[in-house]
Amino acid sequence: MLSRHVLVLNQNYEPLCVCNARRAIILVYLGKAEIVEQYDGLLVRSVALSYPLPSVVRLVFYIKASRREVPLSRKNIIRRDRHHCQYCGRTTGEMTTDHVIPKTMGGEDTWENLVCACVECNNKKGNRTPEQASMKLIRRPAMPHFFAFVHYFITIPDQKWRQYLFLSDASAVDVISAGVG
Repeated sequence: MLSRHVLVLNQNYEPLCVCNARRAIILVYLGKAEIVEQYDGLLVRSVALSYPLPSVVRLVFYIKASRREVPLSRKNIIRRDRHHCQYCGRTTGEMTTDHVIPKTMGGEDTWENLVCACVECNNKKGNRTPEQASMKLIRRPAMPHFFAFVHYFITIPDQKWRQYLFLSDASAVDVISAGVG
């Protein structure tokens, strides 16, 4: 029970991170955070005290935090594109990453230049741009917003988190695709 995930909010209700319930309870006990949402009906008990199991906590003091970014990796490119080839739309079979502008033409390893591609499309495109290969991208690649990425690819343990992640069911996919939040 103490390993459950808890969303940590800054004093201004901006999402900061996710920690385990044990850490959240310590923050509450030390007066550094307050419980905003709790898991229904679950309590953490000690000999003298009883706390509701927190689902969302808010820090008492504002913490200046740098913007978190999703690490650029092959796995995260494929996750961002939801395991869809960005040239043909295929979702089955082995997926690779492809440089939209090949490295030999000055393309870099960036969110905006890497896409998920099936092996067949990657081989067909080769060392050319999509225009040179007469291929069209399904969607323009962009860097995903950190919390949109977390929301879409990690199971949210409690639906009460949704309002603090500033996402609705309908807009989550659009936010990830657009790379804004």
